[in-house]
Amino acid sequence: MTTWQGWHRFATTDPPRPGDPPRSTEERLAYHSSFVTIRTPAIHTLATQVRTLMILGRHQQTTARPSLIVTGPAAAGKPTALLNVGRTCHLAHTRKNPAPPGSAHASVPVAYVLVPPGATAKTLITEFARYLGIPVAARMTQTQITEAVCHTYTQAGIQLVMIDEIHRLNPRTTTGAQTVDLLKDLSERLPATFVYAGINVTDTPLFTGTRSAQLAGRATLVDCGPLPARHGTRHPFRDVITDIENHLDLQQHKPGTLPRHAPYLHQRTAGRIGSLTRLIRQAAITAISDGTERITKQSLDTIRLDHLAETHHRPHTRTRNR
Repeated sequence: MTTWQGWHRFATTDPPRPGDPPRSTEERLAYHSSFVTIRTPAIHTLATQVRTLMILGRHQQTTARPSLIVTGPAAAGKPTALLNVGRTCHLAHTRKNPAPPGSAHASVPVAYVLVPPGATAKTLITEFARYLGIPVAARMTQTQITEAVCHTYTQAGIQLVMIDEIHRLNPRTTTGAQTVDLLKDLSERLPATFVYAGINVTDTPLFTGTRSAQLAGRATLVDCGPLPARHGTRHPFRDVITDIENHLDLQQHKPGTLPRHAPYLHQRTAGRIGSLTRLIRQAAITAISDGTERITKQSLDTIRLDHLAETHHRPHTRTRNR
């Protein structure tokens, strides 16, 4: 998804609808590998904030547009929230601005960039260039690449720039400081809203020092923490499970199976949306691969989760498979 072609394919792959012709095994495997069409409180908050800031910054010319930072612990669903909101923005834009006859795409509304490990300003701006397939020669300077990126992104109509793994930046180092300066420069030159995501960003050097204050001072913080099993009379974690189940593309899965196991799933994932979606997606892929075409508690038991989730998982009492 860090190229326009991959992002467009992801954003336009629809969940199954009643009456749709059956998809091939390969199509369904690919779908379950990437789908993030779920709703959580953090996603709702992020979507509302993004819409507001995009309107606020649409005609702002003198200073950098306000931005957002999505933070939280590992496996809490930050990429899920980011990708879901980006997909919504992409689809809303393409509905309002369909491609003209003879053209594949009218414009490119969304960019998704990962901060590479040990990022320098040049390697990061190269990732921006790679997203739109902007040619970068070895002899090009950072300034030349930045000029090409700003020109091409503006011409393409980029409105939302999503930058993931922002916690990899350390402005206390020379290269980290230069990379943060690059982001500040891009946010001032591109007519787009910037949304950053990273692990526990407020605990990193990104929120201390002069350069960090420039980035954090323009950003609204959206916390993407684990979901409680119950909040008052509501059951937010079970609601997310229901939403995920409704988007599965399995031929024999019985609706309502997964929500019944909400306490077990909350115990296994500690309420982390990233761990939950990974568990269910892996179970769906296994169900397609072995021909069972359904997810049960027994099949969920056989799947190993990420180490973080496994270390928080307490032994549970097995129940009869349904």
